[in-house]
Order: sequence, then C-alpha cells, then structure tokens
Amino acid sequence: MTTALITHADCLQHVTPDGHPERVARLEHVLHALEGLDLQRVTAPMAAEDDLLRLHPKDYVDGIRAAAPQAGFAQVDGDTFLSPGSVAAAYRAAGAAIRAVDLVLGGDVQNAFAAVRPPGHHAETDTAMGFCFFGNAALAAKHALEHHGLKRVAVVDFDVHHGNGTQDLLWDEARALVITSQQMPLWPGSGKPEEDGAHGQIMNIPLAPESGGAEMRAAYQAQAFPRIQAFNPELIIISAGFDAHQDDPLANLNWSTSDFGWLTAELCTLAREICSGRIVSTLEGGYDLNALAAATKAHVEELIKAGS
Repeated sequence: MTTALITHADCLQHVTPDGHPERVARLEHVLHALEGLDLQRVTAPMAAEDDLLRLHPKDYVDGIRAAAPQAGFAQVDGDTFLSPGSVAAAYRAAGAAIRAVDLVLGGDVQNAFAAVRPPGHHAETDTAMGFCFFGNAALAAKHALEHHGLKRVAVVDFDVHHGNGTQDLLWDEARALVITSQQMPLWPGSGKPEEDGAHGQIMNIPLAPESGGAEMRAAYQAQAFPRIQAFNPELIIISAGFDAHQDDPLANLNWSTSDFGWLTAELCTLAREICSGRIVSTLEGGYDLNALAAATKAHVEELIKAGS
C-alpha cells in the first residue's frame, strides 16, 4: 500500500491580491517540499456538481461561478477573493478530497493527501469566507457516507482557526464525528465547547493563545483520541492546517514542526487500530511559507510511514 498525493496545476491559478496571506506561493512551497518523497501522484479531478450539491445549495454554487471575474478580482467577503482561475481551483480542491476518499476506500492506496488550494473549512452552507468557497473536508465525508455507504466517518481539524464551515455543513450529520482544535480567542470567533452539534457529535477543543505543543498533546490525548476510539469510524478525514506553527503570522499558538508529525503519527496509529489505516488529509491553512513547507512534509512523511 502507498500514500497518494493529489493535486492539480489549476490550484496555482487561484490568484489573490498582493499581500494576501493565502497566495500561490503556499502551494508552490508545499509541492517543492514533497518532491522526492515516495508518493503515488494523482491528478485532481473537478468535483462533480452532484458532489457539491450534497452540502451546498445550487443557487450558492451557481453564484460562486457567476461571481468569478474575467479579469482582476471579485471580493466575496472581507478577505475572500475570486480571480479568473479561482472557480476551477475550487472545483479541483473539492474534487481532490473526494477522489482521495475513492482511492482510500477502494483499496488503491492506504492513505492520501490533497495538496490543494483554496482551502475549505471556513466555507459554510451558503457563505464563502475565510479564503474558502466549498467545504472540501465536509464534502469528502459526505461522499464517503452517501456514495460509499459508510456508517461512521470522523473529521479531525487541527488548523489554528476554527473550522466553522465544516461544523456548519455537518451540524446535523449524526454519522460524522467532527473534532476541531483551535486557538481561542481568534477569528472567526466560533468553536466553543458547547457548540456540539445536533446529535452531540461535534467536539470543539479551544487552546489558549501562546500555548504550545505540550498543551496540544495533552488535550488530544485526554479528549480527542478517546472520543475517536469510542466513535469507531470507518475512515478518518484530516483538515490539515499548519498555522498553529510557532512561526505563523496569523495566530499565536507555538507548535513546532515535530508537533505536527507527532499528531499525524498518533492519528495514523488510531486509524490502523480502528479503520484499517484509512486516512484522507486535505490542506487547509499555514501562512509562513517555510513553516508550512516543513510541517506539511512532516505530516506527509508520517502518512507514508503508515502506508508502507
């Protein structure tokens, strides 16, 4: 068994204004960091319309397409922009996560990493925000449940910002356990422990500003890992944001590169015990280019170890 790397050049055509943190160079640095690793490289398809409509209303999807400019930028919220290549990139990003589910559940690979942008975990049911248009991880989870017939899927989001979109999209989905850790207080302001889903299937783990890897490890060992074991998912999906890194400019957590490797290794061990090692991971945040590249490489190296 192997690890798949799923990406597409279209994801480099989503251009943002000068100075915007979610920029083309992010994915370029990630892909450069992963060169030479033992990965099965897969071209990301466009998400099918039916896949997007499992969670997003048709008028919202149509509206995103219609808002794309012929040149320059269209601003859809305070920090979220469309350029001429953005819609194709967003369709590829969602399609990569969905294709990853197909490959892992089909037994073609042990696990998979979608190296894509734009990210997805802030996109709510009918609202683009936080650099995100479609809920890539949530769509992957819904695809696993509806298309592949799984009974239980877990989504683990360790981005420094709360995955409000994933929470919104899966709020009523009893078959999806959502565990998300985030710095609090921090934008977007959601992610309190009492936000626990329509079926109590959402777990929010707030982390204090200036806390580091030791606090993260303790929280996951005490809260997240036992909850995953109790839920017994058939697949684990990771929203892999690397902006909790101590060098990241957009937040104030102090995780080291090795902390991301540790967390990935622990999730791989859980997956091996619970769901035959089946993991799908998709890129979310991370805005210091060197820290992003190093942490992503550590993450994918652990996936490769688990898949070998």
